[in-house]
Amino acid sequence: MIDIIFSALGQLADPTMLIYLLAGVAIGIIIGVIPGLGGTGAVAVLMPFIFMLEPNQAIAMIIGAVAVVHTSDVITSVVLGIPGSASASVFLLDGYKMAQQGEGARALSASFIASTIGGLFGIVALTLVVPIAKPIVTSFGSPEIFSLIIAGVFLTAMLSKGNMVKGLLVAAFGLALGFVGVSPISAEYRFTFGAESLADGLDLVVVALGIFGLAEMISLIAQKTAIANQKINLGAGWKKGLYDILKYPFDILRGSAVGTAVGFLPGVGSTAGSWLAYGQAQAFASRKGDSQFGNGDIRGVIAPSAASNGIESGALIPTLIFGVPGAAPFALLLGVLLVFGIQPGPQMMTKHLDLVYFIVWTFALASIAGAVLSFVLARPLARLSFVPFPILAAALIPILFMSGFQKPIDGSAFYMMLAFGLIGWLCKTTNIPRAPFLIAFVLAEPLERYFFLTVKVYEPSEWLTRPFVMVVIAILVGAVIIPIIKKHLAKKNTQFNATAEAMITEAEGGEATGKVRLLTSVAFLGFFVFQFVLSLGYSGNGSLFPKTVGIVGIGLGILSVVLDIAKNKAHKDTSESIAKWRHTVLTVAASSAWVLGFIWLVFAVGMLAGTAIFAIVFLLMVARMKLIKAIIYTIGIVGFIWTMENLAYMVSPVGYLQIMMGNA
Repeated sequence: MIDIIFSALGQLADPTMLIYLLAGVAIGIIIGVIPGLGGTGAVAVLMPFIFMLEPNQAIAMIIGAVAVVHTSDVITSVVLGIPGSASASVFLLDGYKMAQQGEGARALSASFIASTIGGLFGIVALTLVVPIAKPIVTSFGSPEIFSLIIAGVFLTAMLSKGNMVKGLLVAAFGLALGFVGVSPISAEYRFTFGAESLADGLDLVVVALGIFGLAEMISLIAQKTAIANQKINLGAGWKKGLYDILKYPFDILRGSAVGTAVGFLPGVGSTAGSWLAYGQAQAFASRKGDSQFGNGDIRGVIAPSAASNGIESGALIPTLIFGVPGAAPFALLLGVLLVFGIQPGPQMMTKHLDLVYFIVWTFALASIAGAVLSFVLARPLARLSFVPFPILAAALIPILFMSGFQKPIDGSAFYMMLAFGLIGWLCKTTNIPRAPFLIAFVLAEPLERYFFLTVKVYEPSEWLTRPFVMVVIAILVGAVIIPIIKKHLAKKNTQFNATAEAMITEAEGGEATGKVRLLTSVAFLGFFVFQFVLSLGYSGNGSLFPKTVGIVGIGLGILSVVLDIAKNKAHKDTSESIAKWRHTVLTVAASSAWVLGFIWLVFAVGMLAGTAIFAIVFLLMVARMKLIKAIIYTIGIVGFIWTMENLAYMVSPVGYLQIMMGNA
């Protein structure tokens, strides 16, 4: 075991490997300060490169990005009062207050160091868990793996931002879309409608880039303005931040422990973990009688900072050991591992243990490098928020679509990305969590496969009474019952909880009116009815799971509709909210039209020419950039795409005009 650990570390002594790691760290830090993109966006930007790299090089780059996103997303929250992500909204309570008091540097300094410690805490936990878990996990049969996958999907939906019903509903939606393609049981095509592009199922990269990355861009493009407009004032106190870390070590350790524990629970996410850490830090400070939370208390920065990175490193535990993604970015990591023929879970503990420890070392080094770079780049990174988002989008849109095209090598991937982008935007505006969807989508195929392996080999009385399965069942029952009991016992809600929930809601969007939320629930219900009817046409084995998910989805859809009707009766839409929603729809429609225009240009004249035309027109008309600057920037974007085609051997779509000229 010791030999494997140090052998994994030795791989990072290769300068080339360090370059890829640092490239991932740099991308993660930059993406972290752009609101809405987060870890999934960072991985999405790097996806084009994995097809030209060796497995360890690609993994080092992706882990480098994921490890530091929550180190840098605090910068805009503290300095400008604009959360870099939903989880970073917690820093508005104390971090932003400190910046207003001239102590922004102190808050950032403490946050960077605490974030690094939190990440290292989770990595140590993973290192300690692996030797203990290895003999247990390697003894797992199909019943244990099936129960773990069920737990991953269920807990992801149950624990997502308190929206249990819609979390379960969107998880069922993810499972349903995961059934598209060849059945792993009956070897028949399902839900393909005769389209060859659907024969292998929906591509994970296409789905993830649409539901997260493109959804955010569609929303932000419409603003046409910079994210921030106030003056940057970091103040002083960089050294004092280090003193605060030494002064409050237990707040860091508690925050790290909370983050790691939350990361272990699939899909809970950094938002909930950050607020939980803030809450426990506030509770301990109140007991001491020296609480200044909400007015610039450094402990309100330290605890959630430690938790946010602890969550990311903690999420590696279920991802690597059990094959259940701990968070949305790790669903993409799981997909990357599968691209290289590596199956996370029990097989990884036996065949690829060296890779597990390589990831451990990579995350640790990335956390340290991320903190150092954040110290150096805090001020210029904050200035990114002053760049109008359309300027960034002019480059990001071609890169995302180029990424989505690589695996399917099919033009339909562009339209699918746009469709999933609109679905992701709708989920965001109606406060439907998206992480359960992506994780359920990834786990749909193994869920079905291990279920049939289980029922084929074991009688129900045998596999349901296996010790580990019973433990998982108990956890799931507790996840349902305990919140209900707490809700009935709790007579008062603290002001903190109300504030936290409001901040999370604001950070996640939620502009949709009650009527739109109701119509969204009705649309989901209609989808599951349609899916159930189609399932009836498949063989017994091939239709069992789709029919089951269809029935569950119909039940959840009806429940969601009933709840939305009740909410609409209690809280009617105002004329102001309706007007705001109409304006949002119009601006998002305009953004979507630009994206659709880009797609048509690429199909007409090819990737390079289409990107050039789109970028120059988009920069002039939407970003309002001056002609000379727009031309220079467009040359840079096209040059990057050309480099990816010719040096990285990436494949780009061929336009009709190119085909016609070739035939001539």
